[in-house]
Formats: sequence, structure tokens, C-alpha cells
Amino acid sequence: MRWGRRWPLRPVPRARWADQEPTFREARPGLIEAALKRAQARPSGNWYVLAASDRVRRDRPLGTTVAGVELVAWRDAGGRLVVGPGACPHLGAPLDQATVDCGTLVCRWHGLRVGAAGRNGWKPLPGHDDGVLAWVRLDARGEEAPLDEPVVPDRPAAHSAVSAVTRVVGVCEPADVVANRLDPWHGAWFHPYSFTRLRVLEAPGEVDVTEDEDRFLVAVTFRVGMGLGVAVHAEFTCPEPRTVVMRIVEGEGAGSVVETHATPLGRGRDGLPRTAVVEAVVAGSPRPGFAVARALAPALRPVVRRAAARLWRDDLAYAERRFELRSTRAE
Repeated sequence: MRWGRRWPLRPVPRARWADQEPTFREARPGLIEAALKRAQARPSGNWYVLAASDRVRRDRPLGTTVAGVELVAWRDAGGRLVVGPGACPHLGAPLDQATVDCGTLVCRWHGLRVGAAGRNGWKPLPGHDDGVLAWVRLDARGEEAPLDEPVVPDRPAAHSAVSAVTRVVGVCEPADVVANRLDPWHGAWFHPYSFTRLRVLEAPGEVDVTEDEDRFLVAVTFRVGMGLGVAVHAEFTCPEPRTVVMRIVEGEGAGSVVETHATPLGRGRDGLPRTAVVEAVVAGSPRPGFAVARALAPALRPVVRRAAARLWRDDLAYAERRFELRSTRAE
């Protein structure tokens, strides 16, 4: 059967999982650790991903915890992001149970009102909405020189892209999540249902690495079912300590990104750290048919989220195991 060269989907022959070429020799622990240390040395400006932008609404507040700080977020009457302490300054009531009225929060315990202007002992924190993700700046936790805005990677233009955000939580630290993403060699072994024909074409060294060289370049085929796949070249980079960006640099959807953000939440009741993985898929394509995908975005987003959650079910096991081993060695 002849296959059109311009067709984005390609047939993927069946192959036994165990017949793949082993990658453990290339996935050197020292190389992965060196890449992780370089990422951790980059500035974040004390910015943390809070949630997907569309989860912060005008009609009700969103409560969460970041780096052990209880927070509440909502949108004011103009649709602008407002984020601040999650406890009412009066008697500590949870403001994620407050009512939004005229763009401000009204506490349900005694009616104390708080808003973007700050009042009654409540003061908002710096927030940023990039159109896909909502961020908060916590200078008391980050202990870095603050930046006016978070380090957000280049993405396809919002008007021509389809985006979806997935959030999962694991028992580990942000470094464990980043280390997982800086090991592309595990892709086809650990996720055979999603990836095949994976080869690492370029990897940075352990020392004397320039900014341009600090990336992993991968050739991979994404499985899309029915024995078909999409072959691309993708690069992995770290623009800041808690973010890994996979960008398609060649093939279908060039310029599309998958941003993996690791947000520390704090310690659970068991005393162990929790980290939220907030992964944003921002896809674009110059093909005329991609307009159909944009029109179907509301139906596509749940599919993309389910696929990402399945991947992170496995990858969190990797990150949690890394944390467990590191903690055991430290005892």
C-alpha cells in the first residue's frame, strides 16, 4: 500500500516491547543529575504555577496550597486574576468557601469583604495569568530576587492553538518531577502505549555546557491508535527550576509545546512532601484542517487530559520512587 508523504499519520509496524534497544547505557545518572542542577540554578523570580487559567473563575473562588501557603484565587469584575492568603484575617475562615460579590470575596462566617485593592487586613499577592496558566509569586518562600513576571516559554499563538491542562499530585519533590522529564530514554520503555521508535539524537554533557547546548533532542513517534503514529523531532529544555518544556522542532505540529510545571504544595499529614504536576499542552499547526481541531477544542481537551493523566500515572511512580530512594540514602 502506498502512503502519501504529506500525510501526518504513518503506519507503525508491530514490534515486541522486549526487542527494543536497551537505553540504560545512554541514560547515565550523572548526566541527568548535571542537567537537573543546571535547571535548579536558573531564576524563577519566586513564581509558582497555581492552576489552569480556566479553573480560576468569576463566580466562585478556588482554594489551593502552594509551598505550604494556603491561597485563594478568583477573578474580579473585570476578569482579572486575584490571588492572596486563603484564610480570612478576622477569625481564619477558609476563603475558598466565600461568596464572590461584585468582584470581591465576602466571608461566609461574618461577612468580611476582601478584594484586589486589599482591605480589612487582607493583602493580595502578585499574580499573573498567561492565558493558559495562572501563577502566584511567593517571595517569602522562593527566597530569590523577584521578577515582575514568571518565565513563560514561547508558545503557539493563542488564537490559533488548542490547549489543555492536566493536574496530578505525587509524594515527591519538584526536583524528582524535573529529573523524570530530563530522562527521555525511558519514554518507549515505560510508556509503550504512547511512544515508539524513540532515539535520543543529542544530549548535553555533564560539564561546560552552554545555554544553546543544554537540551535533549529526541526523534520519536507518538502512537495515535489503529497502528498509526506521528513521527517528530522534539527538544527538552528547562527555562526555570520547576519547568521542563518539550517543543516539537520538526514534523507535524512544529512549534507545539508540552510544559511540565512542578509546584510544591507542602507536606501531607504523613510528613512527606506533595508536588503538583501541572502539564499544559499547547498545540498548533499550519495545516488548514487544524481549524477543525480548534472548533472541536471543547471535546478534544478531555481526551488530551486523559492521555496526559495516563502518562503521569506512570511517571509519578518514577518520581516517587526517586524521592523514596533519595530519602532512604539520606537517613
